[in-house]
Amino acid sequence: MDCVEEEVDFNWEEYLEETGATAAPHTSFRHVELSLQSSFQPGMKLEVANKGSLDTYWVATIITTCGQLLLLRYCGYGDDRKADFWCDVMTAELHPVGWCAQNNKTLQPPEDNVYLRAAIKEKYSDWTEFLIKELTGSRTAPANLLEGPLRGKNTVDLIVVGCILEVRDAFEPSVYWAARVQCNVGGRLCLSYVGVNDSAYDMWMFYLDTRLRPLGWAKENNLSLKPPTDLCDLRSSSEWTEALDEATTEALKSPLPLEVFKDHADLSTHSFRAGMKLEMVSPSEPFHICPVSVTKVYNEYYFQITVDDLTAEATPTHVVCHADSPGILPVQWCLKNGVGLERPQGFESQDFDWADYLKHTGAEAAPDVCFPNASQSRGFCKDMWLEAVNPLQPSELCVARITQVKGRLLWLRLEGLTKPQPDCIVDVESMSIFPVGWCEANAYPLTHLLKTVCLPQKKIAVVQPEKQLAPSQPPDAPLNLCSSMDTGLVNGKYCCSQLFINHRCFSGPYLNKGRIAELPKAVGPGKCAVVLKEILTMLINSAYKPGRVLRELQMVEDPQWNCQEETLKAKYKGKSYRSTMRIVRTGDQVSEFCRRVCERLQCCPNLFGPTIVSDKCPENCFSQTKTKYTYYKKRKVGRPSLGENAQDGDMSKPARRRKKRKAIFVQKKRRTSIVGYHTTESPQDSDYYYDDEEEDFEEWGSEVSSSSPREEASAHSFKDVPRRGRPPRRAALQRRATHPGPETSDRSSPRRTTRSVSYSQNQTAKNTHTKTENFEEEDRLVLETNPLEWSVSDVVDFITSTDCASLAKIFQEQDIDGQALLLLTLPTVQECMDLKLGPAIKLCHQIERVKVAFYSQFAN
Repeated sequence: MDCVEEEVDFNWEEYLEETGATAAPHTSFRHVELSLQSSFQPGMKLEVANKGSLDTYWVATIITTCGQLLLLRYCGYGDDRKADFWCDVMTAELHPVGWCAQNNKTLQPPEDNVYLRAAIKEKYSDWTEFLIKELTGSRTAPANLLEGPLRGKNTVDLIVVGCILEVRDAFEPSVYWAARVQCNVGGRLCLSYVGVNDSAYDMWMFYLDTRLRPLGWAKENNLSLKPPTDLCDLRSSSEWTEALDEATTEALKSPLPLEVFKDHADLSTHSFRAGMKLEMVSPSEPFHICPVSVTKVYNEYYFQITVDDLTAEATPTHVVCHADSPGILPVQWCLKNGVGLERPQGFESQDFDWADYLKHTGAEAAPDVCFPNASQSRGFCKDMWLEAVNPLQPSELCVARITQVKGRLLWLRLEGLTKPQPDCIVDVESMSIFPVGWCEANAYPLTHLLKTVCLPQKKIAVVQPEKQLAPSQPPDAPLNLCSSMDTGLVNGKYCCSQLFINHRCFSGPYLNKGRIAELPKAVGPGKCAVVLKEILTMLINSAYKPGRVLRELQMVEDPQWNCQEETLKAKYKGKSYRSTMRIVRTGDQVSEFCRRVCERLQCCPNLFGPTIVSDKCPENCFSQTKTKYTYYKKRKVGRPSLGENAQDGDMSKPARRRKKRKAIFVQKKRRTSIVGYHTTESPQDSDYYYDDEEEDFEEWGSEVSSSSPREEASAHSFKDVPRRGRPPRRAALQRRATHPGPETSDRSSPRRTTRSVSYSQNQTAKNTHTKTENFEEEDRLVLETNPLEWSVSDVVDFITSTDCASLAKIFQEQDIDGQALLLLTLPTVQECMDLKLGPAIKLCHQIERVKVAFYSQFAN
């Protein structure tokens, strides 16, 4: 059952991580990128309510968009961007140009904006004259996007079920017929022809398809409006007309906004002539490429292509194409790219050769000038993964892997199909391929791989045929990892016996004792590498911070060991960690390897290994707690913690340089929120130092027992321990001692008390660091302390005091201190913080203010 659930709950992130596969970049799917854009376009103008002045408005221009946020600039500033401001379409009072005139409202620049008023009055006698010149030839923001149910929606969301569009006939480019939207999946529309009630005739198209037009397009362009040729016999002429009239009346009540078609590409003129030959992906079976001919030219935009078939009884296969139609290729393209070309039916020669074929048919090849983009690849590479439409079942989307990339064509292997089929061929500009995660984002079922991967804890031993009727193992039975081994080889050179997990032994500072207690009592027997990888994975997932444990395990090496590299993985708080570790292969080295691992994790040497501990551990570790255990401090085992260095020597002495570690791959999920911290014990109480990932203090605290009032009080104390790559915090601590903030006395504060106190805990401190005289124009920032000495809390409090307060949680989450803050740039902010351009620019403005203040006050 567990495996079946894994199959149903297919997760792209887990699959890519487990297989090491790569997803095709989202930017390669141009049609999907366009579908995510805002309906508002840069350059549109609208009327904005003036702050602090009732019933007065002024005209502003849209500079850029970020979701439902608009960056606006008041008309009159020209190219000066110093007064640009952001507003939310859903909350701000915005109206289309002309709204004030219709509602008797006053149009005038904001009263408090002296600069803008003076700049306009210098050149124009009144506001009206200026607006006439400014608005002439400009485009206003659509009223239905600023008011009503469509307010703030993206373009693709404007297409609702029941909307009516016109669809071009597949075989006649001058014929259109109305179709009703039955379903909208992220812009992929399920359409049914008006007058046809049979779902068998439904079709799927992406809303950017050139065959789709707004209702009334055919009449405006003097084109025919009649049902498709293959459907005409389903109804009489009067019935078709009646169905169209009903649909038109229905559509006029709630017309489809024309903004839906703003991103439709304009058709390019072609250079094809009737009789020319070329190569094309088969339109009926897109699994191979075949020779085709231009049989008709309709106009400068459209022409007809027919698949070559020389047999007498052949039924011709036609398709209407334009200059940018996907899948059309020049003659000899397959030969140049090493791809097989299907021989035309009825052609006698076994080995197809274009020169002989053209001579035999008396035709000419289409020149290369007809194919301007024959080699475009858009960043797709072999073995990338994506989601693709099954060409034989257009309603089905499948997990797909790219098996070949040739020029602008991709060969896709669709996974999870009940009946296997050859690799389908699609163009890089096809609107039938989508990035990884598209189906999940649009709540649409995805046909995924049939193969499932069970969790390691749920592996079942393969038994001999005569033992198949034996009872199943109890839940706490040892895991048998000899499923693929001969039992006679269990005690061989590369095999080991059972390794025991002694739950009562001291778990050290990194491992959660409660999670350790849930692990099986033993693992194995089996191959050494397999057994050790299994038990190490269990320990990693039992850690407070799996990323830190992965780094510690990388240090367990010995040049004399016979090792092999294995990839260890873990997940923690929305992040996936993966690291490569060298694990011993022979049974005689397992005991020493286990002991070394325990040393690195600073736990009892008998926590796991070939020795089973029944009642009392030989190390007498049962009575020890995380605050009192000193086994490794006495024996100088492993790398001492930074807390010990600071305690034994001078506090201001820099910590010993750490050995460079191997890289650990960290893959973040989309950030949702930040968890508050409730500190019950500070790190110095246990003489262990932690960094990087967020600490689960509640779990930590449940395992700690204090034996004295001093230890209990130490939960609120702070030790000045220099962190890696960060300066000492003695100055910050002195400020804390002089001006204690709320954190020093509030045990339940959501901030971590192990951080230095911020400079901005109250309203007066905010005024110390940032002096502002006017809301529109900020004065130069004056800093009391050097930003290089700011802690994470200091940085968070500074960001909170600015207009980027909503981003403060990201700085807390990513542990960005003063040094890191000064290194941030716009590309770094966009990439590492997952911010769009607008918020990133706004944040970088505040960071630049700090940099300018730093250079002027502290750089020398």
